[in-house]
Amino acid sequence: MTMEDLIAAARVSKAWPFEEARKLLKRYPDGKPGNVPVLFETGYGPSGLPHIGTFQEVLRTTLVRRAYEAMIGARPEDGKTRLVAFSDDMDGLRKVPDNIANKAVLEANLGKPLTRIPDPFGTHRSFAHHNNARLVAFLDQFGFEYEFVSSSDQYNSGAFDDALRQVLRQNQAILDIMLPTLREERRKTYSPVLPVSPSSGVVLQVPVEVVDAEAGIVRFTDADGTVVEQSALGGMSKLQWKVDWAMRWYALGVDYEMCGKDLTDSVTQSGRIVQALGGRKPEGLIYELFLDANGEKISKSKGNGLTIEQWLTYGSQESLGFYIFPNPKSAKQLHAGVIPRAVDDYWQFRAALPTQALDKQLGNPAWHLLRANGGFDAAEAPGAGEQLPVTYGLLLNLVGVLGADASREQVWSYLGNYIPDADPARHPELDVLVGTALAYNRDFVAPTLSKRAPAANEAAALSALDQWLASASPDTSAEDLQTQVYEIGKREEFGFENLRDWFKALYQTLLGSDQGPRMGSFIALYGIANSRKLIAEALARA
Repeated sequence: MTMEDLIAAARVSKAWPFEEARKLLKRYPDGKPGNVPVLFETGYGPSGLPHIGTFQEVLRTTLVRRAYEAMIGARPEDGKTRLVAFSDDMDGLRKVPDNIANKAVLEANLGKPLTRIPDPFGTHRSFAHHNNARLVAFLDQFGFEYEFVSSSDQYNSGAFDDALRQVLRQNQAILDIMLPTLREERRKTYSPVLPVSPSSGVVLQVPVEVVDAEAGIVRFTDADGTVVEQSALGGMSKLQWKVDWAMRWYALGVDYEMCGKDLTDSVTQSGRIVQALGGRKPEGLIYELFLDANGEKISKSKGNGLTIEQWLTYGSQESLGFYIFPNPKSAKQLHAGVIPRAVDDYWQFRAALPTQALDKQLGNPAWHLLRANGGFDAAEAPGAGEQLPVTYGLLLNLVGVLGADASREQVWSYLGNYIPDADPARHPELDVLVGTALAYNRDFVAPTLSKRAPAANEAAALSALDQWLASASPDTSAEDLQTQVYEIGKREEFGFENLRDWFKALYQTLLGSDQGPRMGSFIALYGIANSRKLIAEALARA
């Protein structure tokens, strides 16, 4: 594949990252003026820790970034784009998080900028610095290419001062945009600018009068009743959220930023404000939020969601990216039950990649995920075209039969029946999945596992299968085993209406599950002798 081939295919691809990237191509038909990199941004509120929503927003933004690079014929190292992970750490702390042990430190500093509050964990300069460090470590864990930018650094250093002066100049225009959107009581105290109290250090929610926009001077009444006249520049103020977002777009020159559906109104108002400042609203995507297993919105207070730590306990990082990839505008249920299929589907798409035509590759989620952290030709990237020696579903069935106390060593010993070179060092990605399969079985399968007794016709069919296995060679191939399982299920004497009923009986009586793998593959993996023991146990229950 040549760069010219990629450019041509990317510009007509209907995969959603390319659809989003085309907005930027339309925005800058001849490139961004001054040959400045196109700027992508993601935002982070450091009053809490990074989570699965943080991951999906940075991942999706990265996918659009790489799609845009493909469209203009740029490689990541060419510097045609930038991704800024922006921490809103100048924000005043409004509420003490529930998961903090030393809450007294935060309670004593409510309302102050997050970077001016002591770290309750005692490891960093401030509460925000602690959480920012967690964000950076989090993003680095997944190999994202980004630049970290702190809101406090921008305010305190004066980097935002010119943009703040423009906010002061357009104070009334911003009020005209915002006041109609607020409740009557809120209008009385609303100001685009939130001054920092010189006496308490708290970010104040009080009416503010602009005294001198060019000098950056404002007037307000402090909490103690003192009328204060001071600069709004150099970290002496912060902007209201929607104004702050717009100012950031204006000051940094942000070209693309996506957000969740819950911020739809903020996008609208901030877009109008940035225009009032003389800037341009970024391109972007409003994505749907995650739902729980019952289709209800995930809530931190309810704890009804799945954390990224939980996903990585039961599945792989790549499978999480794969599950997140499809249509961002559709809500996705996020629970442990979706993980096994996501793992296997990812590997199926990854294995197919090198054999696909270029247009098909660009619609393959694995192409985008392999390119996310660099690389030109995803079809030739390390790992493209690889297949797992066993599916994750089959691995889960094996672990389920071995029981909740199964060990990694036991699993690998059984994998030796199926893989010529069954060595964790030779198959590191499979070894990761062995560990996640053991955890998934322990927490979700073993507690509910129940093998039912076979009906009379099912017992007869199982006996026939056992008799055939008794004379089969231990190294009989999975395909030959599968063929024999089919043949037994088709015999009229056993009375199965269709093969589906026969396989369901095998899953429920031998594995304790309503669904399962190709039985030929399972028997080859578990071993003929061990499989006959399963049949004997099932027949004993009849």
